[in-house]
Order: sequence, then structure tokens, then C-alpha cells
Amino acid sequence: MTRIGRFLRQFKLDELPQLFNVLKGDMSLVGPHPEVPYYVEKFREDYQDVLMVRPGLTDLASLKYIDEQVILGKAAKPEDEYTNKILPEKIRLAKLYIEHASFVFDLAVLAQTLLQLLGLRSVILKVTDRDDHDEVAVFESSVVFRLLSKYRRPIIITFDLALIVLAYYSAFWLRFDGQISSDATQLFLSTLPWLVLIRVIAFMVFRLNEGLWRYMSIWDLKKIIGGTLAGTMVFYGLVNWGFGFTGYPRSIYIIDSILLIGFLCGIRLAVRVFRERKVLRKTKRVLIIGAGDAGENIVREMQTHSTSSYTPIGFVDDDVSKLGKRIHGIKVFGTRQDLSGILHAHKPEEVLVALPGTESAVLREITAVLSPFNVRIKTLPNLGDILEGKVTIGQIRDLAIEDLLQRPPVGLDPQPVRSLIDGKRVMVTGAGGSIGSELCRQIVALEPKSLILYERHENSLYAIAGELMDRGHSCETYGILGDITDVSRLQEILTTYRPDIIFHAAAHKHVPLMELNPGEAFKNNVLGTRVMAEAAAQFGVEHFVLISTDKAVNPSSVMGATKRVAELVVQGMASRSQTRFLTVRFGNVLGSNGSVVPRFQKQIKAGGPVTVTHPEVRRYFMLIPEAVTLVLQAAALGEQGAIYVLEMGGQIKLLDLARNLIRLSGQVPEKNIPIQFIGLRPGEKLEEELVGECEQAVPSSVDKILRIQSEKSIDPTFLTHILGKLEDGQVLSHPPSVIALLQQLVPAFHRPEILEPVTVSQVC
Repeated sequence: MTRIGRFLRQFKLDELPQLFNVLKGDMSLVGPHPEVPYYVEKFREDYQDVLMVRPGLTDLASLKYIDEQVILGKAAKPEDEYTNKILPEKIRLAKLYIEHASFVFDLAVLAQTLLQLLGLRSVILKVTDRDDHDEVAVFESSVVFRLLSKYRRPIIITFDLALIVLAYYSAFWLRFDGQISSDATQLFLSTLPWLVLIRVIAFMVFRLNEGLWRYMSIWDLKKIIGGTLAGTMVFYGLVNWGFGFTGYPRSIYIIDSILLIGFLCGIRLAVRVFRERKVLRKTKRVLIIGAGDAGENIVREMQTHSTSSYTPIGFVDDDVSKLGKRIHGIKVFGTRQDLSGILHAHKPEEVLVALPGTESAVLREITAVLSPFNVRIKTLPNLGDILEGKVTIGQIRDLAIEDLLQRPPVGLDPQPVRSLIDGKRVMVTGAGGSIGSELCRQIVALEPKSLILYERHENSLYAIAGELMDRGHSCETYGILGDITDVSRLQEILTTYRPDIIFHAAAHKHVPLMELNPGEAFKNNVLGTRVMAEAAAQFGVEHFVLISTDKAVNPSSVMGATKRVAELVVQGMASRSQTRFLTVRFGNVLGSNGSVVPRFQKQIKAGGPVTVTHPEVRRYFMLIPEAVTLVLQAAALGEQGAIYVLEMGGQIKLLDLARNLIRLSGQVPEKNIPIQFIGLRPGEKLEEELVGECEQAVPSSVDKILRIQSEKSIDPTFLTHILGKLEDGQVLSHPPSVIALLQQLVPAFHRPEILEPVTVSQVC
């Protein structure tokens, strides 16, 4: 032990050198005291919460065990005494501090530490062996705490009076270079009471004593400046015209005002800064992409919330005029072109994209640049929330795959749809599925007279019916169990509820499963549609809308072929019925039951590998709400026998989708999570299509919705003849016969040669 060390130990100042760590930001004044690694490892589980807190110079354990060396010196086995008794109590007190830490509590700990160093015990804060709540109650019921709470405003006024006097005296001291003459002293003393009186009145008028220092803001600054300048002008008039002190130095008015504003703002800002320090947890270093209003907003939120788990380290922005500048003290490091170098240099733990309303192409570029780095990517709510001032730290969310779509979601005019649905009886088949359930959600918001949910899976039906009931919509909803191929059940339901509009979403959609079960695919997708369409015509339904798929175009799978035949059935019914029949096609729906995204996410969560059929497979993607909005808009258009599709932009490679999902999970593709290619499955194509060989897409009356015109039409008698054959149970149970008849109905139906699985090394 050195001489200095012996002196520090004797006077219990062992922690004094750690003030340097406090100034560096490694430690706080108050917080759990650091422990040596040996004991931390021994009590690792107990230390999990404690290690999340910035350590401090003093804490509750330091107060209780300020004589720790004396206690251990008296123990027969000091090591056992410390390990079994003292250290568990220190951990308990550290957790107690974490639970109840506050500005006033920290002040009490600091004050009690100082008093104990001076030999005064248990004056402000007493640490006892009672339970946690009793220990905190000892402090909160103390005289000092009650006085601080009860007389807060008089204390603030006293502080302000002291600062008024200090600023005035300092103004004289500076004006006379520290040599205040007796005449100047007399002038100071004779005018001081009047100045204090004037300033107190001005502060009351400007309500300076009503604000909470912890929330010091521009509003408070304006009030301080206004109150100070108003008082100075009144004082100037009193001195010059009231007292006639013509020799009064005019510079004192200016110096006094500047100093007083500085003192008043300084003490309030000091309290706010102290309260907003992040002592209760280690924070994540976050890089902000976007130094605009949204970025500025969120950084201010991070800095003003002491419980924020983020520490902003810098901005990235493409506006070169901002480079090198600071926003709330946070530097703009560079542009997006410099992003890779910035990440290498500053090593953020997370990247926050504060670019609300930006194009998805920009987000994909950013994601690609970040792909080699093991960082999580966050983003903010939409632009509307930002403009309305609703953005908070709590709304920071992970960047989602929806943000990386090839095109922005399509927004359409809701008024025609509302006119179609309002006051009508609406029926949705397959109501428990991804598309069906979203249809139900959007339809009930349009205030139909009633909504009939038709579904054969009871759990799915129960879930959507319960959800709609919990939302409290005014329309009547009926959860009906039934199969679309059951003619008698359908007639019973249509007789009872008399729907005006039917949305037919019930179908088998899983391509590989339908390859193994072509008879079931035909029975449900084709015969079920035929039964539904004929029932709709029989009972005078106004609109019948078939939900179809892009896989019905030049189909290569049984599922696609059956959906194409279903389209032909609906078009055939349109030619001989008063019911308005129409079809809507769209691509893959993100997040729907059985879609690739939930499967990829489960594989990523399990640690991989993520399985992709082929490196060149591409698909169209839509959001579920977007797909349903298209269905409703198409229904509102309602041209007899029409097929509608959405302008869907370009297709997305499933390999890119998988890699982006891995990146969004904070992992690195092929490094943390492997990707495995398993080859195309039966019935799958490399790319999907929205327009067939004998079709062309023309604009409809609604932007972004196209109408499909067919150059060929199928003979209704031929269609009826083939369907009649397929209604034979023996044919349906023989897969080759089903496929042969499907090929007669859909000449474009061809089954591609299955490509061999490829390996990652072949791609990379």
C-alpha cells in the first residue's frame, strides 16, 4: 500500500480516484459499487440486473458497510464472512437502489455519504435490516424529504433571490475589475433591495417559479429572458428617473442581465441534465440514418428520457450541407455512401432509419450495405405520425420485410367500396383464412347490415368471429360452419340469411400438397366454386367475387390449374345470370397462412438453415390489407365476367427475401444463418405471371387496377361436359385422370421439368 493509498484508506476516501471515471462517463456519482470479477462470476445470476446499471462512487451498500474493513478484521474467516453474508446483502441493496432510484433519492445518498464521512450518521437516509419497502420509507418519511416536498416553491424562490444578489454583485465586480470602491459599494447596497423587489415582482408576473426544473425548455428560457429584461427596464427607469443616480454605470444593467439569465438557466439545466442521465441501464449505441425532423425528434427523445435504452452516437444524411454539423450535440458523420466506413469506425449496436415515407428501394440499399455487419435495423412509424408529433422512443420498431417491398402499397379511393357495402348483407367464404379474415375486418368497418362468416374449420371461425365481436361493430355477424361443396348446407344458409354480396375466398392453396391430392384440389377449388356460383345465381345474389391467384396464369401446378378452371366457371356463369360475377387475381400475400415469410422467420429463429427452392425463383408479393383492398375495389367496379389484377411492379427473388429477413433479425446471411437450396418442388415455376398467353391487360377505371381481356373463350358445353366427368367420384380418386381432364380444360397447363437442387457454393 502506498502512502497516498494509506491516507485514502484511513479517511475512507478509497473511491476518490474514481471521480476520473465519473468525468469520463464510465461511472455515475450514485449507483451499485463495482465488484471484482471473481465475486461477479461467483454470483453471476444475481448480478445480471446489477450489471445493467452504471456503477457509482457511492450507494446504499457503501453507506451500510462504510466500516467494512473493521467488520472483516473481526471475523474469524474474512473470506467466508464476505462471501456468505456481506456480498449477498450488497447485491440486495443494489437491486433496491435500481428499483427506487430517483433524483431526490440520489441526492439523499450523496448527502448521507458526505455526512457519514464527517462522522454524522443516519441524518438523511438510514439503511436498516428491514424489508425493502421499510428502507425506502425511512428516507421518504425523513424530515428533510418532507421539507423538500412541502416547501419546494419557497426553496426555489430562495435560490432565485440568491442568484439575483450574486448576479448583481458579480456585475459590479466585473465592471470595476474586482476593485469595488466605497462609493460603488454604497451604490450597490442602496439599490440592491429595490432591484430584488422589482425582480421578484417580474418573476411572479412571468411565472418563473411555477415551472419544474426537470423539464427546462425553450418556454422556460423565454420566460427567464422576458422576466429579466422587464425587471431590468423597470430598474433602469427607477434608478435614472426615480432616484436620479445619473452616475450609475450603464454597463451594469447589461452585465447583470446576462449573468442572471445565465445563472437561472444554468441551475435549471443542471437539474434537468442530472435527472436525464442514464444510470439505470447500459444503453445501446445507435446510429441515426436521416438528420431531418424525424431524426432530430427521436434523438431529443432519447436524450430527454433517463430510462431510454438508446444512446445516439451520430447521424448519416445525404445533405452535404449538414456534414460535420451537430444536432443536439450529435455529429453528422457523412452520407449513405460513407455508411460502411462509419460502421467500421464507430461500431454501433443498432441502426435507426429515420426516413419516414422513403422509397423501399432506398431501404433495400441501406439493408444491403449493412448486411456484412451484425447490427439490428430499426425504423420509425409512418410520416403521418411524425407530422402529428406522435413519434416516441416506444414506437421505434424493427425494420419489417413489408418496408422492403418492390413498390409502395397501393392506396385506393374507399368511397365506391363503402357505397357497395353499406347496408348490405355480405357473405365471406373461407372467413377464417388469411384473406377471408382480413376481408371480414375491412367489410365490418364499412357498416354492412350483416356479415355471414362461412368456414369449415371451427378454430379459425371462432377466432375471427370473436375478434369482430370484441371490436364492437354495430353490424350483425353470424359464424356459420359449413363446406362449400355441401349443396344442401349452402341452400339452407342462403335461404336463411339472403346475402346480397358473396366474396368467395375458400380454396386449397398449398401447391405441393395439391400435387399430391389433385382430386381434393379439384373438388374444393372447382366444384366448390361451381356450387357457390350456382347457389348465388339461384338466390339472386347481386355480386359474386372470386378470389383467384397469379398461379392460374399459364399454370404449372394442379392448384394453379384448378384456380384457372374456377375462373372459367365464374365467367361461364356470368354469361347466363343476372348476378354480377367477377374475379380478382393477385400474387403471394406476405404473412398469409402457409406463405414463405413465416416459414423463413421460424427457420431463422431456430438458427437455420433457411431453405430456398432455387436461387432464381421470383414471386410477386402483396400485403394482406392491400390484397383485400383490391378485392373490394374490384367488387365496386363490378363489370360482368371481368378478371382484375393489380399493377404489382417487379417480382422479388426469394433468395433476396431470405437474406433480408436474416439481416432484419440482426444476423449475417451465410455467416450466422446458412441458406440451403432444396430445388423446385412439383408444380412450382421460377417466375409467376399475371397475364396469360391469350390474354392482355388493359386499364380499368381505377388507377393501379388492370382488366384482363381474353382473346379466346371456352365453349360452355365443353366446360360442363368435362366438369360432369370430374364429378364422378371414381375419376376424382384417380390422380392421372384428374390431371388429364385439367389439361383438356386448360391447354396452357404444363408441368415443368423439376430442376436439380443446387448448393450455396454453386451460387456464390
